Amino acid sequence: MNPIAKMMIIGGVVLIALGLIWQIGGRFLNLGRLPGDIVVEKENVKFYFPIVTCLILSVVGSLVFYLIRFFQK
Repeated sequence: MNPIAKMMIIGGVVLIALGLIWQIGGRFLNLGRLPGDIVVEKENVKFYFPIVTCLILSVVGSLVFYLIRFFQK
């Protein structure tokens, strides 16, 4: 099998698994409402930037790809 196709399939499976975990565990994990996420509320405007959530997802994603690459060799 082509290595690019294999990586795309693995990436798709990982995204589906993360989506299921997010849907099922969303009540328990509370991602998106962590301390440090920026919320600015004015009269008619609400600005929300989940910076801490983005950082955590980035670290977890980096670890997943590191482990995939580590065990691939």
